[in-house]
Amino acid sequence: MLKAPNLADCRVTGGIFRERMELNRKYLKELEPMCLLQNFYLEAGMILPDMQVINEPEKANLHWGWESPACQLRGHFLGHWMSAAAMLSASDGDSELKEKLSKIVDELERCQIRNGGKWVGSIPEKYFKFMESEDYIWSPQYTMHKTLMGLVDAYRYAGIEKALKIADALADWYIEWAESIEKSAPFTIFKGEQGGMLEEWCILFELTHDPKYQKLMDIYRENALYHKLEQHRDALTDDHANASIPLSHGAARMYDITGEERWKIISEEFWEQAVTKRGMFATSGANSGEFWIPEHSHGSYISDTDQEFCTVYNMVRLADFLYRRTGDTVYADYIERALYNGFLAQQNMHSGTPAYFLPLASGSRKKWGSKRHDFWCCHGTMVQAQTLYPRLIWYTEGNTVTVAQYIPSEVKLNIGSKEVRLSQCTELKNLNNQVFFDEDEGGEKSRWSLRFDIGCDEATEFTLKLRMPWWLKGTPQVMVDGEPIRADIAENYLYITKFWQNSTIQLLLTPELTAEPLPDMPEVAALMDGPIVLAGMTDKDIGLHGDIYAPESFLHRRTTHEYKTYVWKQNTYITRHQPVNIEFKPLYEVTDEVYTVYFSKKK
Repeated sequence: MLKAPNLADCRVTGGIFRERMELNRKYLKELEPMCLLQNFYLEAGMILPDMQVINEPEKANLHWGWESPACQLRGHFLGHWMSAAAMLSASDGDSELKEKLSKIVDELERCQIRNGGKWVGSIPEKYFKFMESEDYIWSPQYTMHKTLMGLVDAYRYAGIEKALKIADALADWYIEWAESIEKSAPFTIFKGEQGGMLEEWCILFELTHDPKYQKLMDIYRENALYHKLEQHRDALTDDHANASIPLSHGAARMYDITGEERWKIISEEFWEQAVTKRGMFATSGANSGEFWIPEHSHGSYISDTDQEFCTVYNMVRLADFLYRRTGDTVYADYIERALYNGFLAQQNMHSGTPAYFLPLASGSRKKWGSKRHDFWCCHGTMVQAQTLYPRLIWYTEGNTVTVAQYIPSEVKLNIGSKEVRLSQCTELKNLNNQVFFDEDEGGEKSRWSLRFDIGCDEATEFTLKLRMPWWLKGTPQVMVDGEPIRADIAENYLYITKFWQNSTIQLLLTPELTAEPLPDMPEVAALMDGPIVLAGMTDKDIGLHGDIYAPESFLHRRTTHEYKTYVWKQNTYITRHQPVNIEFKPLYEVTDEVYTVYFSKKK
């Protein structure tokens, strides 16, 4: 089983992913604790500072949208914020965020005491009573899951002991509630979007070994969706996508803890139904209007409400579970596609806020959330997503180090009893007048021209495994300490085994321009540069003349030639031999422009 490094031992160092992490960090710091806690204060009957009476609501410094006191999901965002702040405090050593997080935990403790010592919700306990009847109530378990998740992550990533105490007392409330409905309304447990709860009970059991968490795992382990997946019946089509994916996380955690084959089958069958059998848009999504699209029917569902961001984030988490379990590059390839065409494409590059959906209809425009007046579910998963990168890059298993994602970063790992330091960065092909690779392999700038530095205090033997992505064109070129080598490639990995001490590796991966058709409309396709979906700067599908499956025949690279070149901004093209030529650029660079992703083939 592959193991990711501790967050404190891995840091993203540069490039676009670092830029987006910094944008997210800035946004997290802009939000004030009082506003983040507003609904917890109100539920605990505590007066918001200086707001006993609000004379001018439009000027009140409160959060609105899904965080307004009138919304039944109010308070959901704080848990996401806590998770993101905890992860950044671990991976980047951000003391300011950790201090802010610690103060918020103190305030949650005050709220819990005021609520009787167990409940620490931003919503009333009676919402759970409503679930026992047919009265409508909007997802109380979803809302409370975020608070529980935030507390658990504040403990395990930021080391805040009090957060675990609060979560532990909240767990006692859940046990009492579950016992109260055991005979009268047992299926209430599976209402209110409870998908994420099982995973949190699993994590708490791993952290504490307290048998009460085993009890809660048992309470939440039975679910109709699980039974369908075990029987290999279609469990997803037309189902609410984001409500279902967290169930797969719970199943994956259950397998890690118990080793029961049942949970392995369920989590892998979920992937099979969500991705392998269903197919996906080129961007990685397979849902429209929050629901799973029927298998291979994506062309019928292209609209302004494709690819809800929460589903992108949660499917990446499932892919990571399965990648660590199997080492199969199909999962790492999927993650890479989702990072570029979801994590980046659905984050506003100026504000850091999310696009709830990723419109894929012709002539689309992304709709961005505001910083303090929307707080959709995707606001929460977006702030978490931008902290996830350090956990997706490097893995170890025995005497093997695996590079799963090509993201500039540095890491400390233990191989046996020895510490190994590794880093990777993107560099120009020509550096300091030394030509690393053949000059006829394309332009001088490539985001896939990579350098790895390895440092050990004493010579250490291990195998370095470098993922060879699905979009690779031709044979990769690799040099170790300035000498070209022929490395072994098997199962989509390049293997290098040697005694390492202070070494440098240069790796050049040449991406292929490809076209990905819609499963049910093969005459309509999206263009990709490696894993990056290209958006056409046009308000309609103008059609493409020529062989749509050979994009290099009608796309011509546009580049800049500057002293300081950002290689991650060099994936721009102009069409050739078309009645009207247009520009194509990475979908993640599109902010407020009108764009089109899918184009039909013209004769």
